[in-house]
Amino acid sequence: MSPINLIGGLITSDLRMATPILLAALGLLIMNRAGLINIGCEGIMLMSAFTAVAATYALHNVWLGMLCAMLVAGVMGALFALLTVSLRANQIVVGVAFNTLGTGLSTVLYRMLFGMDFVSVKEYAFSRVSIPGLKELPLIGEALFDQMPIVYLAFLLVPVVAYFLFRTPTGLNLRSVGENPRAADTLGIDVYKMRYAATIAGCMLMGMGGAFLSTGLLNSFQEGMTANRGFIALAAVIFGKYKPKGVMLATMLFALGLAVANLLPSIGSNIPYNFVTMIPYLLTVVALAGFVGKVTPPAAAGKPYKKG
Repeated sequence: MSPINLIGGLITSDLRMATPILLAALGLLIMNRAGLINIGCEGIMLMSAFTAVAATYALHNVWLGMLCAMLVAGVMGALFALLTVSLRANQIVVGVAFNTLGTGLSTVLYRMLFGMDFVSVKEYAFSRVSIPGLKELPLIGEALFDQMPIVYLAFLLVPVVAYFLFRTPTGLNLRSVGENPRAADTLGIDVYKMRYAATIAGCMLMGMGGAFLSTGLLNSFQEGMTANRGFIALAAVIFGKYKPKGVMLATMLFALGLAVANLLPSIGSNIPYNFVTMIPYLLTVVALAGFVGKVTPPAAAGKPYKKG
């Protein structure tokens, strides 16, 4: 394999591997900016991954499968908001419960529907969409312009989320709720409504990430298939300093290890596959250890608010 093809293949794989993490991280970012910490992303992604496969298998349409997955994630988001915003339960504890729920429930439901059989939705899964003329560009053509539609969508959402958060009145209100909810309430902003909306929208993005993982990357559901990508997304938000562009770069960095591991067999490398796949997790630990104290989160993050 020529160096140009090798680098192009690495970029292509990196973008695909980063996509589910990026979608989840953008969802977490929206929630964080509203003052909510959700470490239950892993469980939400698992439930969405299962729902996407089950719905795609039943409806024979991958887009409907993803929509069903996002709706399930939205319902889980509403439940998370009910517990943490309305009932003011500890957000970390609720997040842990969601991880346990998502892991166990996705496994139980899959075995109820399909038993121990392997179910593939490859026939209906996402396919590549090429952009004529641009695909032929050297080095970056195939990587940037011959991808699955969800990959394009995920990276297009980065400037969309940035514009929403920092250039719109609603985004300003959302960030004010995450910084000083009492002052925001005084100005007439409905803190509860804003946090509910941020939680549901954020969880639906996590659901999209989980759905793409099972119907875009693997074309099937496997128990525990998210492999801690939800926690990597959480680290990416911190590593990216709570800004969409930084989050995008962090997810691409964390996914690079997975991309390298995918290319190792094609170049005949003797480097152990498991060693390379450790890279994103090692980077996650480094990010959490080295950046948590240096990055300033929204002031009200993780703190319940009681009106009046």
